[in-house]
Amino acid sequence: MKPNQRITTYSKEKEIIMKNNKNKGFTLIELIMVTIILGILAAVAVPRYMSSVGAAEAAAEDAVISSINAGLESHATDMLISTGRAYWPDNPFDALQTTPQGYSASSDNDGVTTGDANSDGEWTFNTSNNRITHQRQDNSRNYWSYDHGENDNAESNAVGTGIGSRTSL
Repeated sequence: MKPNQRITTYSKEKEIIMKNNKNKGFTLIELIMVTIILGILAAVAVPRYMSSVGAAEAAAEDAVISSINAGLESHATDMLISTGRAYWPDNPFDALQTTPQGYSASSDNDGVTTGDANSDGEWTFNTSNNRITHQRQDNSRNYWSYDHGENDNAESNAVGTGIGSRTSL
């Protein structure tokens, strides 16, 4: 091998190595395109995720209200058997064997709660206006009216109209 040939071979090898090194990273355009695609995916996915969270919370609320309705019927039956008179409790949560997670009873144990739910996941029964309230994760609040009937007449059953439909606060 001649010295001049060695230099030519060396420079060709160096040129090949340099070309390979140039192709090892991402170009700015490629990075921008990936960022745009991720932004589009996030713009589509986040609203769908939030709506599924809202639907899940509505389903959980429906389950709690159904549980309260079943508890009220069971309570009325128990009272009919034990006292001869069917009636519902003043607080619908008293008809449940297990209260839902986040249920907030009166803080001074006098059975009177005058506030609506005001923290994430909290359930309350407001005795001043007879409504069940629940606050969702997005800080929206819903309530259900509750009519337990008149419990002061000992001669007739006092089952009221029960729990109303969900209403936004």
